[in-house]
Amino acid sequence: MFPPEVDTVKARDRRGQERAITGNRLTSWAFAEAYGAPDAETAEGAALSWSRERAREAGVRAVTPGNGDALRLLAAAAGARAVVEIGTGTGVSGMYLLRGMRPEGVLTTVDTEPERQQFARQAFRMAGHAPNRARFIPGHALDVLPRLTDGGYDLVFCDGDRLEYLEYLAESLRLLRPGGLVCFAGVFAGGRTVDSAAQPTEVRRLRELLRTVRESKELMPALLPVGDGLLCAARSWGA
Repeated sequence: MFPPEVDTVKARDRRGQERAITGNRLTSWAFAEAYGAPDAETAEGAALSWSRERAREAGVRAVTPGNGDALRLLAAAAGARAVVEIGTGTGVSGMYLLRGMRPEGVLTTVDTEPERQQFARQAFRMAGHAPNRARFIPGHALDVLPRLTDGGYDLVFCDGDRLEYLEYLAESLRLLRPGGLVCFAGVFAGGRTVDSAAQPTEVRRLRELLRTVRESKELMPALLPVGDGLLCAARSWGA
């Protein structure tokens, strides 16, 4: 047994080490979030800044730069020609997706607010994307998705109503080709998803989504710690 004063010193050292580790992690996280951000002087950088400002004014959630980088990378890795986005917002996530997609790829983006989609149209144009690269569909996602082609999409990005994420998942499995990707934004819910305290229905639904995706035999999942959590899963080749 060590004398009490030695244990106290060791405990103090551990606390110091923990603070250093936490500080390093936060610094690393901030660095990773900013890593792939385009130069503000470029057309894409200016369009993203403009679009984020419109989102702030409208009180709309916009993906973080790190989250956007991940979406761009996934779209590129999938060689995506056809992508569905649930939740156009003011166009922030759409610009990342378009940048990662093949040059001839088309983004189908759905939102209940046509006014926001007008902001997105303008942002895409500012970023240099041709008008035929995006198809804007105003309406409720669960009314629109059943009208889209079975197995016709490489990636589905979900950033709409968190209460409907499980329904989006079911539609995504129908829409995706084998090997296609589905992604859900905001699954950490600001840390509430892993908080043991009583939580609202939205958080309980997110937990159910996480469990369903992890246990699905049709999906190969990964939970990425970017932004407020990005849950991604590939539809298995045998599905």
